Amino acid sequence: MENKGTPSDMLERIVRAKQAEVTAAQREISLNRMREAAEARRNVRPFFDALKAPGPSGVNIIAEIKRASPSKGVIRRDLDPGRLAESYAAGGARAISVLTEKSFFLGSADDVKQARLASGLPVLRKDFIFCDYQVYESAAMGADAVLLIVRILDQQRLADLIQLASSLRLATLVEIYTEADLDAAGRAGARLVGINNRNLTSFETDLGHTLKFLPLLQPGQVAVAASGIKTREDIRRYQAHGVFNFLIGESLVRSESPEDFLRMLQGKN
Repeated sequence: MENKGTPSDMLERIVRAKQAEVTAAQREISLNRMREAAEARRNVRPFFDALKAPGPSGVNIIAEIKRASPSKGVIRRDLDPGRLAESYAAGGARAISVLTEKSFFLGSADDVKQARLASGLPVLRKDFIFCDYQVYESAAMGADAVLLIVRILDQQRLADLIQLASSLRLATLVEIYTEADLDAAGRAGARLVGINNRNLTSFETDLGHTLKFLPLLQPGQVAVAASGIKTREDIRRYQAHGVFNFLIGESLVRSESPEDFLRMLQGKN
């Protein structure tokens, strides 16, 4: 795992590392071969459909598999993606998010494959995606959705990647942090909008951040609150403002019983 570096340059460092990783990957598997593998994919699970309305508990949780992060270091050394995904499914998660970035988050494509096989749930590939190759790669590894971070994409590239993902029957979770991000997401046609409570420059978290953007969502857009959500009270606070989708990672990965923790977050015990 790479050194953390200073918060102000962290996102830039992650993207640079990812660019080098993609360049190396294309030397192993060409764009054309990756496209062929992606287009041959048949079994795609409905990620957006799982989140477009409240589930049986009134809460939809995207449970995340994350080995490490730049801000916290290694979160769980003995993480078993398949076993954790199985626990998430048993606890009532509606979908699973898997960090695949390897230099800073210690993830891999194999984590997606194991999580999907063990859980039966739709799986989001969470990474720093900026090009067509990565979208094809996501489909080929078995992801049902991809994360697109507005901050690292220009307007045209964001729209193009959403369209490409759609052509492969992949959903997109479009992550925003600022009002300008939300505007760009709307113009690009984003339907599922992840509002990140964590500033990717400083890695500071503010749980009130999501609430500022809810009135600005376009009709038909669905919000996902992400980062820093740890308690049933956090969930209730958001529900009172109409939010029913939550992406939860670190607190689940650290919990002794992810299944019980998920049930608690949904008010089931």
